[in-house]
Amino acid sequence: QVHLVESGGGLVQPGGSLRLSCAASGSIFRNNGMGWYRQAPGKQREFVASISSGGFTYYSDSVKGRFTILRDYAKNSVYLQMNSLIAEDTAVYYCNKRYADVRDYWGQGTQVTVSS
Repeated sequence: QVHLVESGGGLVQPGGSLRLSCAASGSIFRNNGMGWYRQAPGKQREFVASISSGGFTYYSDSVKGRFTILRDYAKNSVYLQMNSLIAEDTAVYYCNKRYADVRDYWGQGTQVTVSS
């Protein structure tokens, strides 16, 4: 059974940090690169970061140098360490396989709000 459960979001001040977690079913996690995506109010969901099965990472220009993606095979989990947060990072964050699209199953996501 497919499942993706994101957690760790919250309200944080500009310049602060958060660590997001994603527990994924083995069928998704073991056979794919994994990624984080986000959707801000009134905008389409966008790619944030990915990590391949071999550990190669890739980031969108908007988060490069501030966010770090990690994966833990023992826990079937993916993490997103977010530092130096800015208001533009406010969004609902989702994890999924790399190259996931609207036809794929998506979890509930976790809300990140950056505000003073």
